Amino acid sequence: MTAPLTGPDFGSYPATDVRWLLKDLSGVDLEADVAERERRIQSGRAHYAESLPIEYQPDAQYRELFDKVLVESAERLARAVGVVTELILEERGHDITLVSLARAGTPIGILMRRWAMCMHGLDLPHYAVSIVRDRGIDTAALDYLAAHYDPASVVFVDGWTGKGAITRELDAALAAYAASGGAVFDPDLAVLADPGSCARTYGTRDDFLIASACLNSTVSGLVSRTVLNDALIAPGEFHGAKFYRELAAADVSNDLLDTIGACFPDVQATVEGDVAAIRSGDRTPTWAGWASVEEIRARYDISTINYVKPGVGETTRVLLRRVPWKVLVRDLDAPEHAHIRLLADARGVPVEVVPDLAYSCMGLIKDVT
Repeated sequence: MTAPLTGPDFGSYPATDVRWLLKDLSGVDLEADVAERERRIQSGRAHYAESLPIEYQPDAQYRELFDKVLVESAERLARAVGVVTELILEERGHDITLVSLARAGTPIGILMRRWAMCMHGLDLPHYAVSIVRDRGIDTAALDYLAAHYDPASVVFVDGWTGKGAITRELDAALAAYAASGGAVFDPDLAVLADPGSCARTYGTRDDFLIASACLNSTVSGLVSRTVLNDALIAPGEFHGAKFYRELAAADVSNDLLDTIGACFPDVQATVEGDVAAIRSGDRTPTWAGWASVEEIRARYDISTINYVKPGVGETTRVLLRRVPWKVLVRDLDAPEHAHIRLLADARGVPVEVVPDLAYSCMGLIKDVT
């Protein structure tokens, strides 16, 4: 089997933090103009995972805001990391293997690994794998994990839930893998934030700003989003990704981890109370987020639910790498999306106040067909 990729040869994270079950496509020209790429995706001529958007590099004002946001939110993020990690350790035991969904899940997986080390002295294996909407999870990566670890020990990790599309994708893909004769993996997805109420293992259900959502590769180990292109990925090979070495001067990936990790001791007591409260409550997903997205889709006469991206993290992604139509916010002056208002202004995207919005904000993708 192909060996995992590790830093510093691939990505800016230390090799001890994460092993990437990916194929290195750094030498391939995969980036496309955002508008043209969007037209090809929406017309059905291409799938979003076959190419990459050009990495948007924010201006100095936005970077200053990121630095400010990271400091202000670090303790809250540390608390959520602690809660979701403790819930997993309680329910799944200490002999677990963290498998983050690249790339948004990877910083969270690293932070969870560091919490387990800091608080329990555990040296948990952590891998990053690719999952693609409508295409499923990387089965070559699952083969690798099943060959090296007890599948029952694997815990899948992501950053946050939007409407829950990836939660459903993971569940369906793992069921299909098992049905085809593969190993049985637990589909319970652990996330830092679950504003869509579609996960039972989470650090919080608040729709708040996760600093790792503010940027692209420069906050994710300088790794691109994952690629699944039949011209580049042969059967049995891992999905691919690029390592953007040329962006090293702007990289804040490890700064984010260190800033949040420094808060772990300060939130330990609070985490214990949060875990007890979650454990005693009803954690059953209600999928309320999906229902609210359907309502917005109908209200704005949007052709597909895929053009509605709910929550702070998903709205940020729309502005960073898609063609946005408009941004909806519940409160125009909410601090958790100050960066979104900056991005919207820079790209000339209207921001509309919707007081009854179920999420703090939503990003609507423009229909360019």
